Amino acid sequence: VANQRLYVNRKEGFVGYNLKKDEYVCDCSDMDDIIVFLADGKYKISKVSEKAFFGKEIIHLAVWKKNDERMVYHAVYRDAETGNNYAKRFTVTAITRDREYDITKGTKGSRLLYFSHNPNGETEIVGIFLTQGCTAKNKTFDYDFSEIAIKGRESQGNIATKYPIRKIVRKSVGASSLGGRKIWYDENVSKLNIDGRGKFLGDFDTHDKILVVYKNGYYEVTNFELTNRYEVEKIAIIEKLSSETVISAVHFEGKQKEYFVKRFHIETTTEGKTFPFISEENGSKLIFVSSDSEPWIAYTYQKGTGKHATTENQEVSLSEFIEVKGWKAMGNKLNSLYKPQNIKEITKEIPETETVEVGAQIEWSGEDVKVDDSGQAELF
Repeated sequence: VANQRLYVNRKEGFVGYNLKKDEYVCDCSDMDDIIVFLADGKYKISKVSEKAFFGKEIIHLAVWKKNDERMVYHAVYRDAETGNNYAKRFTVTAITRDREYDITKGTKGSRLLYFSHNPNGETEIVGIFLTQGCTAKNKTFDYDFSEIAIKGRESQGNIATKYPIRKIVRKSVGASSLGGRKIWYDENVSKLNIDGRGKFLGDFDTHDKILVVYKNGYYEVTNFELTNRYEVEKIAIIEKLSSETVISAVHFEGKQKEYFVKRFHIETTTEGKTFPFISEENGSKLIFVSSDSEPWIAYTYQKGTGKHATTENQEVSLSEFIEVKGWKAMGNKLNSLYKPQNIKEITKEIPETETVEVGAQIEWSGEDVKVDDSGQAELF
């Protein structure tokens, strides 16, 4: 259970969950291991603690998972002995705790020039800028990490250039070189995992996102980092986001005192920020929400008054009731004549379909139908 919050003082080199005045990193368990990388290429894995010194100039730290072959690190370092600049892709799947390791060849004075961590084995292209005084003809060029094989942490890497480098910048992130990653959501601990526990969310590649719709009428788009936490009691929907995803919702608008139906695509791209898709007026609330392609609801309403009043039942297909509009739209009134009550989701059986070969004859509603070469059904 993530019962602690991890902090870092990068300048002084301290890491722990008792440094509450310093930079917050992530939630963690007090039983987790953490991995810490320094600017000189040294790195170490230790058990998380209240406060521990790892070395000055910390450039990256995170909770470390043993045998995680999909976490791929990219690095470019200058070797002080030869002056060459090496690029490498490597994993850290097993290690001796509290032992110091080195990304570089270990030569005194060697230094990291570029470093990135890629949780799903993503590739990337970086721009390398050489010093103006060097003798190279091309002082700016791109370097594609996808052309490098992923090796162990002890590999020295490939020579990127023999000339002195002024700076390196990331230009683009590509697809995972390891293929899609299967992700599950475990409601018991409110976290993602790759171990098959909980609800399967799908195969995730580099640019894929997770959609979270909350019961309070907000939604959020996140990445699929395994350190993410999602409070299960607040969630109405959690799933892999698709460009075809349509959210259908019934909500009560507090100012007009009316029930509205709306359907919308997720149009925002900002990660980690919640957006309200219902009215923020006092008394407004989300009644029903679904990402199904054809959701149905049922409700009752009172028709007539006094002793002549009757209670009527109504079933509504939301996909037929309203077309897809913008996520900020209020939507259409569920019933403009009567006040809906007891709104609930219902399940409608979808008629079974039968696949037939081109040219085959089938009987449908007492008539013969022939499927032509274009795949269209023709009565005859």
